Amino acid sequence: MANYKKPIPEPDPHSKPFWEGAKAGKLMLPRCADCNRVHWYPRLICPHCHSTNIEWFQGSGMGTIHTFAVQHRAFGGWADEVPFVTAYIDLNEGDRMFTVLRGVDPNKPESIKIGAPVRVEFEAASEDVSIAFWRAV
Repeated sequence: MANYKKPIPEPDPHSKPFWEGAKAGKLMLPRCADCNRVHWYPRLICPHCHSTNIEWFQGSGMGTIHTFAVQHRAFGGWADEVPFVTAYIDLNEGDRMFTVLRGVDPNKPESIKIGAPVRVEFEAASEDVSIAFWRAV
């Protein structure tokens, strides 16, 4: 963890269940208890029906690649890892999450397929924060 050189998010009260779950290796997702729709990123108001009745549940940790891009330039701790692949993941539960995609070759983007299955994994960034990444399966 002391060697983690990438930016570390600052958890806030609205996203606390996500970060607690990540530290335990679980993908926790917010869902509106009124319209039953999952939304990512965590917020106080459902973006679909505007309810404030938000609950958290453990997601499957599975999804598919919606789209991706190969990053050839980066800054901070990411500069040492170029090229790498970023992607939007369609969660099995609904909505999308942005990620750095692992388990793919950024030098062979033709091998990365839209719709391919992925699963979440977590990496400890500090004593208190684990970061969610997605890996092609």
